[in-house]
This record gives sequence, C-alpha cells and structure tokens, in this order.
Amino acid sequence: MQLNDLLTHTSEWLKGTGPNSDIVISSRIRLARNLDKEAFPHWANKSQGQATLSTVKDGLARVDFLKRTMFFNLADIDSVDKQFLVERHLMSLDHAQKSDNKALVVDDEEIISIMINEEDHIRTQVMQSGFNLFEAWNIINEIDDALSKELNFAFLPDWGYLTACPTNTGTGMRGSVMLHLPALVMSRTIDRVMAAIAKLSFTTRGLYGEGTHAMGNFFQISNQVSLGPSENEIIESINGLIRQIIEQENQARENLVSKNGSLIEDRINRSLGILKSARIISSQETVELLSMVRLGCDLGMIKNIDRRSINELFIITQPAHLQKKENKKLSSDERDLKRAELIRERLNIH
Repeated sequence: MQLNDLLTHTSEWLKGTGPNSDIVISSRIRLARNLDKEAFPHWANKSQGQATLSTVKDGLARVDFLKRTMFFNLADIDSVDKQFLVERHLMSLDHAQKSDNKALVVDDEEIISIMINEEDHIRTQVMQSGFNLFEAWNIINEIDDALSKELNFAFLPDWGYLTACPTNTGTGMRGSVMLHLPALVMSRTIDRVMAAIAKLSFTTRGLYGEGTHAMGNFFQISNQVSLGPSENEIIESINGLIRQIIEQENQARENLVSKNGSLIEDRINRSLGILKSARIISSQETVELLSMVRLGCDLGMIKNIDRRSINELFIITQPAHLQKKENKKLSSDERDLKRAELIRERLNIH
C-alpha cells in the first residue's frame, strides 16, 4: 500500500460504527516515549536526530504488530502530502512543519500511526470509530509492550516515562475523544459544558487537535493529567466525563426536536439543499453544513444518506485531499469549485 492508495481508503475512525457513534466520532489513545539517555527532539542536533530516527525505525521493523505498515520519511514527501496526512489525523500539524529527521509509520487500516521525532522520539496513536477508548488501549498496549522489548525507553520508577513536556510525564498517555455536539451549541449551553470540563483537568481542542479551534460543532476532549493515575484509571475518568456529555447532548437534541422540530428540520434540509446545489463552497462552510446534515441523519430526518458517507465528506473535501484527487496544486478559488463539484457528485447519487 502506498500513500496515494489512502485516497480511496476509508479510515477506521470515519466508519461511523461503534458505541455512541452518533455523537462520538472517534476514540484515540496516544503514548509518548523517548529513548533512554538520548536528547529530546527539540534539543537534538542533526546527527543525534538522524541516529534516533535510524534506531527507532529499526526497532519498529522488528515488531510483528507493525509488519503491514507504510514508512514515510517526511523529508521525502511534499507539503501537500504532509497536509494530506494531517487531514487524515495520522500526524500532527507540528510534525508537518519541519521535516528534518522526522518520519511517520501508518498501518494499512489507518488504525495505528507512529510519529518519530515529533515532540518526543516516539508518539504512537491508535484510533477507533465510536466510543471505544478501552479497545484502542488494548491495541496500543500490546504494541508498546512489544516495542519496549526492542528499544530502551527513558523511565524512572518515581516519575514513570520521561517526556519532552512535563505534563506528559508518567504514563505518557493521552486519551482523546472526538465529539459532535450540535445540539449543545444550538441550545447555547456549550460554553457552560466546556467551562466545567476545564475545571476537571481536561482540555478541549478543535477538529485537528492542539492549536485548532472548534468548527462544525466538533470538540476533541482529552486528559491533561498523565502522572499519578494508571492508564486504566485515566481512561475510566475520561469515559465518565464523556458519558455525561453524551447524555447532555442527547437531552439537548430531544429538547430541540420537541420544542423547535420544524425549525430544526428546515435548517437541516436547507443545509443539504445548499450542499447538493452549490457551485462554489469553502472548507469552513462545508464543515458547518455537513454538521447539520449529520445531525439530520442521526435524528432520522434524512433517510437516504448514511453517517459514514457524511464522515468521509468532512475529510475528502479538505484542501490537500482535493489537490491529491486532482493530482495538482490548486488555488483557493479552484479548491472551492472542485469541493462543490465533489459534494454534488457524492450527495446527488443518494
């Protein structure tokens, strides 16, 4: 499998399956690890960075779980391909910025991805569709156990795994859940919910993680505390919070439908109508309109479009995906034209 093959492949986390997949888009577990007695990536010179990349690459190659993977040396791929991988949530925006001594490993199902020399030497992530943190943990734990037999990680008994950022020290684990919360946004209670989350030592980010804002009513919620509690305890705490948010979103949806059902249905169908007929459309407008159509699918107001199709449109209408599809760089105006054409093509077949 090559990078271009991903264009026709549906990522695991986009499949719209799994528990509570009407509200929870995806669940992700990420582990940060560093090689013992080696300079962290931001402190390493060129030769140290190259040595780390070589050591980690060799270690990964010996892990059976990673036999069916693609290896991308970021210095060898262009800016569109890097953005393409970011849009698919396979690597961070930060990892795409400076390519020296950086690499990415991705399995053929896009469940597993491993960034080499991002903020830490190794950042492994596993993503699952729906509310499935423990399933993601079981997969990544096996990979981490196997990798720890091949590489010597920086670890202290009193502190746990040592990381470039002190907030990741301990388990080195971040559990994240991507939520679609249109009813809480429309009912204007989202700010209160987000404020409560912040007080509980969780953080909220946008569709593409750190440094991005919420759009399309998508919110990524993750733990901030990595030192002290065990991995299972961290996941349980995230799960407890997410269950409460799911309950609040469901209640908000019920209230909106019971009190303003006709207005909600009108807004949903207007959104679908614009998407089916627009000749020019931006990324921002696309995400906002698709959010309403997805809500319509989940509420049963739209019968002939499935959740997976909408989830895919969120990603394949992004700038790098459009340019990969056309096999050339496109200006912003050209992308807006191609995006509208692609959406009409996908939605009008239903």
